[in-house]
Parts: sequence; structure tokens; C-alpha cells
Amino acid sequence: MCKVIGIDEAMEYIKDGMTIMIGGFMGVGTPKILIEGILKKGVKDLTIIANDTALPDKGVGKLIVNKQIKKVITSHIGLNPETGRQMHAKELEVELIPQGTLAEQIRCGGAGIGGFLTATGVGTIVEEGKQKMKIGDNEYLLELPLRADVALIRGSIADKQGNISYNASTRNFNPLMATAADVVLAGVERIVEVGEIDSNYVMTPGIFVNYIVGGEK
Repeated sequence: MCKVIGIDEAMEYIKDGMTIMIGGFMGVGTPKILIEGILKKGVKDLTIIANDTALPDKGVGKLIVNKQIKKVITSHIGLNPETGRQMHAKELEVELIPQGTLAEQIRCGGAGIGGFLTATGVGTIVEEGKQKMKIGDNEYLLELPLRADVALIRGSIADKQGNISYNASTRNFNPLMATAADVVLAGVERIVEVGEIDSNYVMTPGIFVNYIVGGEK
């Protein structure tokens, strides 16, 4: 089954009010072609799950600046002053989560695990509103899984069945997010025939990917 579609068809899966995971680390590994598609379509009131909000002119940051996001669940906003401005002006809801906790919440969402215990955040504002458990002499927070309606990931090379290979640090959150959404859209640099990617270099199997869009730079 060929999973290659055009950007206009891909955008049919993006609708107002959705929860969307977006791969990337400071914009590296973020699918630019899909971000541009969302900007052009003008969907709004999105909840975004991402490692960070990148820069104002890069990645998720463009959606922040364009005010298409109502809430962001993330671990870092410091590189994007506009995120902080909108947060303080109460134009944007920001939920800050320790980075390792965020990654594990997404992994649990993809693996069907009901949650996990972590000592990270115990005794800080991170524990507010969360269930705390004591095991032996140690206290832990129960963190719940995260899933999304759609995940937007970026691949370096993909075959026509959606098997994906990532180059270096562009991998980051992408493989995790590919497992934790109802629909997975991948923007990729190069599309090849099935069998052209050595199976040792397939980092996201095609079973997790619904559609791929070529033209990623």
C-alpha cells in the first residue's frame, strides 16, 4: 500500500480544536512542510504537545506567533519570547512538564501503559493536582500517559509504505510520537521504493505511519 499523499490531502486530517503532537527539538526534526500547511489552512484552538516551542520564526513557534494554539504541553519555552508573552497575557495556556517525564508520558501513551511513577517533581509545584504515592521510604508522583488526535513527524528517508529513517538528532521525539496518536503524518525529505532502506536503519516501522508527504527540506 502506497502511503504517499499531497500536502492538501494531509491537511484534511487537521481540524480546529485537535490535540496534535509535533516532533522536534528547537525546531530540529520538526516537519516544516506540515507546519506550513497548518499555517496556510488557518486551523485554530489547537492543543500542541511538543518538547519546546522553538523560535518565533521556526517550527511550532510559527503557530504560536500566528495564534493558532490555545494550549501547549511542553518542557521548555525559553527560546520563544512570544510564548511567554502570550502566557502572561493569558492568551495561551502553557503546561510545563519536565522533559524526561514528557517523553515517558508519550511512550506510555503509545505502549498502552496506564501511567508511571517518578520522583521528578516531588516537593515542587510539579506535584500540584497529582496523585502521590509512597513506596518504601521514597515518594513518587503518578504521571499519566499522553496521546493525540494527530502526530506530525519528520523523516529523512521513507519508503512508500511509511518505514522511516532519521538522520542524527532529527530523530529526537519523532519515533515516540509516531506511536501515540490516532493518525500519524510524516513530512519526509526523500521517498524511496520499498526495500531500499536497509531494515537496520528503519527507526519507525510503517505500521505506525498513516501517510507521508514528500518535499520536506
